[in-house]
Amino acid sequence: MKLTTTIALLAAAGANAHYTFPKTKVNGVTSAEWETIRITENHYSHGPVQDVNSASMTCYERDVGKGAPKTVSVQAGGTVTFTVDTSIGHPGPLHFYLAKVPAGKTAATFDGKGAVWFKIYQDGPSGLGTSKITWPSDGKTEVSVQIPSCVANGEYLLRVEHIALHSAGSLGGAQLYISCAQINVTGGTGTLNTGSLVSFPGAYKATDPGILFQLYWPTPTSYINPGPPVVKC
Repeated sequence: MKLTTTIALLAAAGANAHYTFPKTKVNGVTSAEWETIRITENHYSHGPVQDVNSASMTCYERDVGKGAPKTVSVQAGGTVTFTVDTSIGHPGPLHFYLAKVPAGKTAATFDGKGAVWFKIYQDGPSGLGTSKITWPSDGKTEVSVQIPSCVANGEYLLRVEHIALHSAGSLGGAQLYISCAQINVTGGTGTLNTGSLVSFPGAYKATDPGILFQLYWPTPTSYINPGPPVVKC
């Protein structure tokens, strides 16, 4: 009974710790809110996506088809930072994906649908097998990713995704916090092998072990990130 109560209290305590990713920072320049990032459905509520089959899994857009006002340029091998409003208040993995904008589209007009995404970053926990499991993104007010130096030049959607696992022990309990930035990559070698591309929705199932995951008890000894492997130059 005591353990059940503890788990319930931990989940309830996190209920108000929701967040968004409203700004980018590139080369020391921070955008305005929703200037280079498509405004999300949760820009007021800060609430998550919980249905991995929802159309919101693509970019969690409020105004589908409108795009953000601007696209930010970044050198291949450079870093893109997303600010967090207010901070990452739940435990879980951080992922970044890229989708190349097809010919005839721009980052502002590309909808990101279909098998177009490849993963460029994921992290995992420390402290598995103990009661003190932590994640690199815990409490962060900014999260960053390096754009692979071997990508092709051109415009992309850069998708940040944090999966909160505090309630993920039941089906549909995982909380996904998502945003898509519009970027233009220069200086890439174009030699990257992306492997099999994935779609959102479609890349995850509600029963994937990285989505349906008991964080508290029994004490987990492993974690498997959902989705494809990270591509490497």
